[in-house]
Amino acid sequence: MNNLQQLKEYPAEINEESCNNAKNYNITSANDCDCAPPEPVSILKPGRLVSYIVGAVLFLVGLLLSPDGYVALAIFGSAYLIFGGPVLLRAARNIAAGKIFDENFLMAIATLGAFAIGEYPEGVAVMVFYQAGETLQDSAVGRSRRSIEQLMDIRPEYANLQEGGKTRKVLPELVSPGSKILVRPGERIPLDGIVIEGMSALDLSALTGESIPREVETGAEVMSGSVNKTGLLTLKVTKKYSDSTVSRILALVQNASTRKARTEQFITRFAAYYTPAVVFIALGIALFPPLLFSAEGFSTWAYRALVFLVISCPCALVISIPLGFFGGIGGASRKGILVKGGNYLEALSRVTTVIFDKTGTLTEGVFKVKEIKPAHGLKEEELLRYAAAAAYHSTHPLSLSVLQAAGDGVNASELKQYEELPGRGVKVHYENRPVLMGSRRLMLEEGISIEDESDGLTNIHLAVDGIYAGSIIADDNLKEDAKDAIQSLRELGVDRIVMLTGDRQEVADAIGAKLGLDGVYAGLLPHEKVALIEKLEEEKSSGERHVFVGDGINDAPSLARAEIGVAMGGVASDAAIEAADIVLMTGQPSKLAEAVQVARKTRSIVVQNIVIALGIKAVIMGFGLFGLATMWGAVFADVGVALLAVLNAMRALK
Repeated sequence: MNNLQQLKEYPAEINEESCNNAKNYNITSANDCDCAPPEPVSILKPGRLVSYIVGAVLFLVGLLLSPDGYVALAIFGSAYLIFGGPVLLRAARNIAAGKIFDENFLMAIATLGAFAIGEYPEGVAVMVFYQAGETLQDSAVGRSRRSIEQLMDIRPEYANLQEGGKTRKVLPELVSPGSKILVRPGERIPLDGIVIEGMSALDLSALTGESIPREVETGAEVMSGSVNKTGLLTLKVTKKYSDSTVSRILALVQNASTRKARTEQFITRFAAYYTPAVVFIALGIALFPPLLFSAEGFSTWAYRALVFLVISCPCALVISIPLGFFGGIGGASRKGILVKGGNYLEALSRVTTVIFDKTGTLTEGVFKVKEIKPAHGLKEEELLRYAAAAAYHSTHPLSLSVLQAAGDGVNASELKQYEELPGRGVKVHYENRPVLMGSRRLMLEEGISIEDESDGLTNIHLAVDGIYAGSIIADDNLKEDAKDAIQSLRELGVDRIVMLTGDRQEVADAIGAKLGLDGVYAGLLPHEKVALIEKLEEEKSSGERHVFVGDGINDAPSLARAEIGVAMGGVASDAAIEAADIVLMTGQPSKLAEAVQVARKTRSIVVQNIVIALGIKAVIMGFGLFGLATMWGAVFADVGVALLAVLNAMRALK
């Protein structure tokens, strides 16, 4: 029965168990489940909206009638409690918790002080406009977060599981590796897998930023989160949902906001000193000038101190700077660049040195056997057979090239005592004969003399029964955008670009010359790469930032040790992605230049917000100090600056 017949005969369905799981995982779909999705949260709840309307009416009545005495206090006091009650309550709770100096405290002091000197309308106005500003800011922040959620709206709602000749809809979390799933045209691929039937074009724009669909056919690996555009596909699932591409991307983006950039940390520390400082300055403004300038009464300077407090509210900085970095992370994700935290995004904006791995990073990582050179009387097919036996259990790109060239000529039952030597090669017994395969370095360690190597190409040496048996020569091509990547980084002002590799110096030098690198370090084992990265970082000055870019399991220690580790997500091992700080989903080195551009743009927006917020506040504080700014102007300035900073921060999304 073909796939189309299955679809006609067995309609897909999500059962009650799936529906209950949907509630647990909070990924329900109203179309496919009886369970309803959660209601959207409104900025203003109906009850609060009604109370604000009542408060606004009281405020307007007070302004129009201009009452005196207790009548004025009753009308404006009622309006004040409606708008300012939540602020006063938060201030009281924070004081009880030991968090005295915040924006709620500033607003409470300023408005209660206004009432104390008889400025009822202005005291109410502070709370009215403060609440209006808070609502608008919440709306702007919510809109930016929703934009990011839409950008990352790659979570699959269901999988078409094939079991017992039937197809039914289930949640992706319920599908085990090895299961078969069906993906129709227009559906999102729910789990990582391999195509076992069908051909189609996949839209990977949400994952990698690529606008051109990717053609896939039987045997192709596909990533969850991509959209099937044209054909019907049957997949064999290779990873459970929690380990799938889409799940890991969502986790990376969601957790990114927990890692604060240095600028965010600075603002947090700054606010801790700034707020009490302005409170004491305001207290000084209220108390000392009346003693020096007797012509002006206490109420005049008290009013100026209250204006000063309102202007000084640090909301613009506290809200907009984290939002700027969060927006930058979301904007980067649109381009297929996953950043695990604002701290890494900020550090990337200052990068001066880039250290590349070679295989799989600057080169395709897909070797092809070019020549077989047997020695000591062996035939080419014999040498290749022993090489394939040694490569049988290895996942190294060189081993895969040998297996591809050898075909199915290995008798697995004859393989014994397999041992992989990281960065050097493999030891194995095949047909009761010890076989050694690997680098020149391995042969010399084992006391086996070898013949001359081919320059500029990768040589795989073999020994059988402790005697040199010959070599296999393989080649690996540069990635299409490798040269563009180096050029783009140069244009961005990256001072130094070097390459590390476990390959021979001659091979490394040839690639370094093609790309115009500043240095190449060859013949390195994984721990030697880490040591070299540590040495390079010790030599840098305080303002420099180093980036290491790699893809393989053997790069995981270097990625973890580097100041900024970047994994080539399209081809990287799971270990490399876990160890990295930034993941380039397409596996293109040119994406690193894009990541640097996004980082610098984000940092520029954050700096703009700091300058805008502090600059405007400093000017208006000066006006308030000399009596040139009223409480009304102070409120407008505070709310306006905060909104301006938030709207500017939202630019980082684009």
